[in-house]
Amino acid sequence: MTDTTHDIVDTAVAAGAFNTLVAAVTAAGLVDTLKGDGPFTVFAPSDDAFAALPAGTVDDLVKPENKDKLTAILLLHVLPGKVMAADVAGQVLDPATAGGSTVHVDGTDGVTVDGAKVVTADIACTNGVIHVIDTVLLPKG
Repeated sequence: MTDTTHDIVDTAVAAGAFNTLVAAVTAAGLVDTLKGDGPFTVFAPSDDAFAALPAGTVDDLVKPENKDKLTAILLLHVLPGKVMAADVAGQVLDPATAGGSTVHVDGTDGVTVDGAKVVTADIACTNGVIHVIDTVLLPKG
């Protein structure tokens, strides 16, 4: 990998720790969106976060008949605009996601998003930023 900055999708692919996320983004048809101009802020669950879901969850979600549900879940992980960790430090916010829902961001003790801990912050991309989280966000209710 060179020092060249890539878009969100290519950065996730190159990192090697987001294979499940990349497969899900592909299944949901969101690759072109996340390669677009942005900027976007993506809370990217690691492969370990996906592995922590109940057995069979991911396999079920990537089926074509579940594309809408998968898309809704993935869009919970995307905020319009570029939000760096320093932008939320010491704050509690409920920003709107790309899917129209809101997530609860707490920057008072590290950063959490709907209870998921940001384990790596501020991975710069040409069209936004990735923050790695330790849990997959799921729709409320």
